[in-house]
Amino acid sequence: MSPLWTGAEVAAATTGQLAGDFAASGVTFDSRELLAGDLFVALRGTATDGHRFIADALARGAAGVVAEQPAEGPHVEVADSLRALEALGAAARARTGATILGVTGSVGKTGVKEALRRAFQRIAPDATHWSVRSYNNHTGVPLSLARMPASTRFAVFEMGMNHSGEIRALAAMVRPHVAVITWVAPVHIANFADETGIAEAKAEIFEGLEPGGTAILPADNPHAGLLRARAAPHAGRTIGFGTGPGADVRLVSAAPDHEGTDIVADVMGDRLAFRVGMPGRHWVSNALAVLAAVAAAGGDLAEAGLALAGLSGLDGRGARVTLRLPGGDAILLDESYNANPASMAAALAVLAETPARRRIAILGAMKELGRDAPAMHAGLAGPIAAAGISELALVGPEMQALKVDGATHLPDWEQALAWARAMLRPGDVLLVKGSNSVRLGRLVEALAAEAAP
Repeated sequence: MSPLWTGAEVAAATTGQLAGDFAASGVTFDSRELLAGDLFVALRGTATDGHRFIADALARGAAGVVAEQPAEGPHVEVADSLRALEALGAAARARTGATILGVTGSVGKTGVKEALRRAFQRIAPDATHWSVRSYNNHTGVPLSLARMPASTRFAVFEMGMNHSGEIRALAAMVRPHVAVITWVAPVHIANFADETGIAEAKAEIFEGLEPGGTAILPADNPHAGLLRARAAPHAGRTIGFGTGPGADVRLVSAAPDHEGTDIVADVMGDRLAFRVGMPGRHWVSNALAVLAAVAAAGGDLAEAGLALAGLSGLDGRGARVTLRLPGGDAILLDESYNANPASMAAALAVLAETPARRRIAILGAMKELGRDAPAMHAGLAGPIAAAGISELALVGPEMQALKVDGATHLPDWEQALAWARAMLRPGDVLLVKGSNSVRLGRLVEALAAEAAP
């Protein structure tokens, strides 16, 4: 196989000084994730400095290093490692003939990205590239680009933001042929004057579109008109997805159950019957976005339907974990990665539809909601009541604004873990959801490890 990067190519892309040639099969900036043959990019971060781990990276088999200082091994010395990573990503984008898709949105972007990559893997199994996990910020996006082989046919990149201007910078790197906005909701609203500001920030993705590219947006969203207006100067065409008659990719019928939904959709005049293997009304919307993007990219809609049927939950985003307990099993719905009012309501609706002896929930605080945070936390009372929850724990000081009779308020994930241990019985279904900084993912990991056979 051809190397992903040679030392000479890295030096040319970054205008760095090469010392000792090498051939790298991958790229990383985290020495803990490094595989033998990878290029290690030493970044200076706020918490630590990657230059401290150069020797460890070389000892673990790094093919070469990009750094702001000489290294005791093959390396490219550069003035600024982050700028060098961006340049390497730009070089990878410039050398490929792939169809590039960019995905952003307040909710659903990682799920849609994963569904798209599975759809394209069915079409081009050895020539599909995607950003892993949630590598969607100012370091994750250029890293994901730098990892893209020149032979790629389809590539899907996730883009996130919590301030205005961030999507614009990422979209300029990715330069997508197809740009998808999944939804607009009050996420990170503490950094914006209002929800319209969030819509404006998400719409920045359209500015990065390649000439003649396609903008895909949620036709049912309150900000759909604004999104269309922002797409117009940059997109060759715009596709709306949703349930209303004005949607180009439109829901015809949906038959949900606790494991997924059977769907019939009209995809710009063509009918497609398929199943999405993830439960919840929000996944109906996600599936329509996926079909719109696959159609825009020239992919096979039938393969997209099969990919949607085969979906299973991602860690922290809908994964179902079987907990082996004395006398029987319980189910944990792992939504611990992040939370906002829209995703909380969606997760609680999934819990309501899941058969259980008892429905239990551990809900963590929702962060970055600004001055409306108390009202948004209090607003969860309705979805909680509709979910039919028998036992409820609320974690974090922000949750004090939420008044639910019988709820237990806890300060941190450790005490929530102790509460869950005492509470769980065979036949229960436990939903765990909160913002990432509440660290409920650690609770999930602990319960899963304890209940493993």
